Amino acid sequence: MRSVRARAAIGATLVVAVALVAAGLAVLSVLRTNLIDQADLQAEVAAREVAGQLALDTAYADLDLDDEEDHPVQVTDEEGRVVFVSQGLRAISGTGSAGVSPVPSASVGATPSPGDDGDDDDGGGSGRPERGEVSSDDPDFSDGTATVDGKQADYRFAAVEVTTSAGITLTVHAGAPLAAEQEAVNTVRGAMLTGLPLLLAVVAGVTWLVTRRALRPVEGIRREMAAITASEDLARRVPEPDSRDEIARLARTTNETLTVLEASVERQRRFVADASHELRSPIASLRTQLEVAEAHPELLDLPGAVADTVRLQVLAADLLLLARLDAGEKPGAARIEAGALVREEVSQRTGDRIPVTVEVAEGAAYEVSGSRGQLVRVVGNLLDNAQRHAENRITVQVAADGRGVRVEVRDDGAGVPEDERERIFERFVRLDDARSRDDGGAGLGLAIARDVAARHGGTLTVHRAPEGGAAFRLWLPYAATA
Repeated sequence: MRSVRARAAIGATLVVAVALVAAGLAVLSVLRTNLIDQADLQAEVAAREVAGQLALDTAYADLDLDDEEDHPVQVTDEEGRVVFVSQGLRAISGTGSAGVSPVPSASVGATPSPGDDGDDDDGGGSGRPERGEVSSDDPDFSDGTATVDGKQADYRFAAVEVTTSAGITLTVHAGAPLAAEQEAVNTVRGAMLTGLPLLLAVVAGVTWLVTRRALRPVEGIRREMAAITASEDLARRVPEPDSRDEIARLARTTNETLTVLEASVERQRRFVADASHELRSPIASLRTQLEVAEAHPELLDLPGAVADTVRLQVLAADLLLLARLDAGEKPGAARIEAGALVREEVSQRTGDRIPVTVEVAEGAAYEVSGSRGQLVRVVGNLLDNAQRHAENRITVQVAADGRGVRVEVRDDGAGVPEDERERIFERFVRLDDARSRDDGGAGLGLAIARDVAARHGGTLTVHRAPEGGAAFRLWLPYAATA
């Protein structure tokens, strides 16, 4: 099942089906319980009415029974013998005794009729027996059947005990029909069984339509992405729906990703083009010198050939480093003292045009972590840039700055125009004045320095120096304590 619409429709239908079945069973249970409670009440009322008459010593033949078809009555004595049944009762079950034919009982003859005075011989009393008593306990209920006038039906029976004036205990079983309860339950069950499939079909259809409508923008995004993949045109964008839901956010995120990807690819293309151009120049110059030397050895410009070879070697090293950085190469975890690193790098630059002044607080330790070789490369590139632009003075200051170390390289040159302060960190970017001073620079030094700083969790920015020139600020976080 590969369709999201199908899975959503089936899932919603199953959930609704389970909920409806559970709710239906609960409704049927409550309905059956309420109807049985009503039948219990009717049976108890009928049984107590008969028991009340027996308590008043009403003869069986004189019992007043209401609607004997709806409320069949059976009376048993203490020994379980049937002493009375309502008229028309031909069979019964569920009362503890299946008898429907009254048997002679001594209790019947022993119960005086209400009109018998019966004076005693000694004249000591009126001779009227005491009144019987109906049990106040809750009656026992049971399910059973009864056949009245040839019609068999289910009944709910209530059993009420009564004690006659002669002290004889009788049990009155009176029934209430369950036909209404059964008909109501069957009607509700039939309605549920009929309506449930229809309702589930409606739920499935609505879910399918709603899901299809909701996923329509996703299909549009998919088609556009497939077209972009086929055409390799990263300038295209997926359609963004007007809604503010997750799909709209997905479309916006996809377009943002395409924008970043397009910029990255374009940057990569420019990088390859610029690298090819930069490599072509020293290679062509070197080839020309070698061809001239081959034809006229006396005209060989050996220093120029060496300079072109060095330039080519430096450019190749820069390109390889940028390739490693773009590939996500992680810096090392060595602990490096920033002040010592700067002093060492400056001490090795014996051929610089302008001397470099290093300012580091005595006794201070500024430890950072990372790749020593890459950080040396950053400091060297910043010093090379300062040497190209400075007039008379270059200063390197190492100091604490918040939770990290600030290495600032300042010169007294012309500085960097404010609108160019971000552009100079792009690859193969050289300002006009820089190009006039250094024909060999490829415009990769500052780009490499910023990339390395970012890989080490730091930053590299340019500001105006107090001397009037440029101040490049390299910030690196302190090394984590063990």
